[in-house]
Amino acid sequence: FTPQYAGLELLHQAYQARGFYVLGFPCNQFGKQEPGDAAQIRAFCQKNYDVSFPMFDKVEVNGAGAHPLYKWLTEAAPGILGTRAIKWNFTKFLVCRDGRVFKRYGSWTKPARIATDIEKLLA
Repeated sequence: FTPQYAGLELLHQAYQARGFYVLGFPCNQFGKQEPGDAAQIRAFCQKNYDVSFPMFDKVEVNGAGAHPLYKWLTEAAPGILGTRAIKWNFTKFLVCRDGRVFKRYGSWTKPARIATDIEKLLA
């Protein structure tokens, strides 16, 4: 799913002037696919996908050590069959301007498919 960084960057560029931002939160809980530190991950994303959106420090998204942001996101927008667990990297959440979680998207959802929902929220 790593090539989704390019699609996320396109969304960020397309809608940033209208108040939409992509925020990246790397996680190493899925097959240890994010082994580097925050600086290494940022450099990789910038070099390979020209990412300009904010990339935060690594977080845990599942389990007892889950970051409070992900506890809130998964409670507000459970996955299929009500599961709260994040199944894999590149699970995406769309949050409204007022802080409500609008929708959760699985790893397989390509960033371009989220554009219609972003347009609705920015209208």
